[in-house]
Amino acid sequence: MPRPGTTGRRTLAVGVIGPGRVGSALLEQLRAAQPRLARDQALELKLCGVVASKRMWLDCDDAELNDRHGGAQIWRPSDLDAFAAHVQGNDDRHALLIDCSASEAVAAHYPRWLAAGLHVVTPNKLAGSGPLARWQAIRTACAGGARFRYEATVCAGLPVVQTLRDLLDTGDELLGIEGMFSGTLAWLCNRHDGSQPFSALLREAHALGYTEPDPRADLSGLDVARKLVILAREAGWPLSLEQVDVESLVPPALAEVPLDEFMQRLDELDAPLAAKLAAARAEGGVLRHVARLDRHGRASVKLTVLPAAHAFAHSRLTDNVVQFSTRRYCDNPLQVQGPGAGPEVTAAGVFADLLRIAESLGVSA
Repeated sequence: MPRPGTTGRRTLAVGVIGPGRVGSALLEQLRAAQPRLARDQALELKLCGVVASKRMWLDCDDAELNDRHGGAQIWRPSDLDAFAAHVQGNDDRHALLIDCSASEAVAAHYPRWLAAGLHVVTPNKLAGSGPLARWQAIRTACAGGARFRYEATVCAGLPVVQTLRDLLDTGDELLGIEGMFSGTLAWLCNRHDGSQPFSALLREAHALGYTEPDPRADLSGLDVARKLVILAREAGWPLSLEQVDVESLVPPALAEVPLDEFMQRLDELDAPLAAKLAAARAEGGVLRHVARLDRHGRASVKLTVLPAAHAFAHSRLTDNVVQFSTRRYCDNPLQVQGPGAGPEVTAAGVFADLLRIAESLGVSA
């Protein structure tokens, strides 16, 4: 039975950009859910195309696109504008683009797509944390009715952005944010107890796929800083990436060397990290990688000594943890915690955003 209050069928045309690990997981989730959504919610998800970096696959070329799991019949050269126009169509249908790339070039299209009435959902952090002028252009473009959702940019499938939005929409006031936003660094901090060198742990994390292909992307703290900027802007604070005080765990001598050389010289991280661990233990505390934003807009990302009783001292594995201090939640901050990385949970966060948009759409004729 359709959901109560649903009086007719809704159709949502969908185009997916970036069929990598997250994009592929999302496509599987969409295909698996299509029959259930059609039956229970009177929602038809119509996959109109998939675009990769150099080529795209459209349903007008392949009638089996919605049922196929791989092996396109026809690939065209990639053209983002043509792709967006195809998904939108010319029949006033509801249309949505999902950007699962990590591309600056794709993010640059968001204001134009939104202004044209296309909804956009993404786990791509470059729009939300990039130039403030572009972020403001995105917000302005949404005034026309198109929706932009980006829950999975911060902690994959965890409801972090939605929680903050709900607090603010119900009249609460944000006083500060504190969080562990990197599953990679959470795992490393949890395991770094002095029993083995930090470099050995980093090699293990790399082998397990917990780090980016170049672990410096995690160790630099820049990815965490982007997530903090996204949350600050969601709260209406005009924070830019350049204003975040970021402490990198990568020694300057290793910051620019080729990846192979960096991996060979990982033992150069051991002495500095061992010293930090010893200092933390001398204080009776633990080391955690923490991002902070205070009520004055000051933002930082760094390895921090926390009391052993702190909530972050008891995180598990690759968990992300975010605490919101607000006027209502001032004595005991509101906390969101759980796995914050991985293609399946990230894709699920994207899918949830799609469904929130679909719920707000009118019924198709």
